[in-house]
Amino acid sequence: MVIDFSFSPFPRQIDRLFEELTRPFVINQRRMLYPPLNISEDADNITVRAEIPGLAMDELELTLSNKSLVLKGERKVEQGKYFRQERPTGAFQRIVNLNVPVDREKVKATLVSGVLSVVLPKSEDVKPKKIAIDVAKG
Repeated sequence: MVIDFSFSPFPRQIDRLFEELTRPFVINQRRMLYPPLNISEDADNITVRAEIPGLAMDELELTLSNKSLVLKGERKVEQGKYFRQERPTGAFQRIVNLNVPVDREKVKATLVSGVLSVVLPKSEDVKPKKIAIDVAKG
């Protein structure tokens, strides 16, 4: 006996069910990126800001390579009985890929009110340079 499902809504319902089951997983993966970052750029600097409330500077590790800035740390698990726990705990790592060379000697990092700011000055080699034009008399 052969059953033809071509007119039945059952296969479409199964497809919709799988879509619904996978959709929250994708959203949760996006939310799991910790710490949240803002990355901005102007003519002279690349600035990375990370929200890391409750962590001290000595609990963070910043590493600068030729092509990336790596931010590592660990948020300790606070002991207690939780009814809801939305702040992530555990080890974290974020990698910011840099598209321009950075002057390593002038990099500055500050931590104020739970916001880590890393200012990465661009190397002089990549900054635009104005060229003076001499006017020849003749």
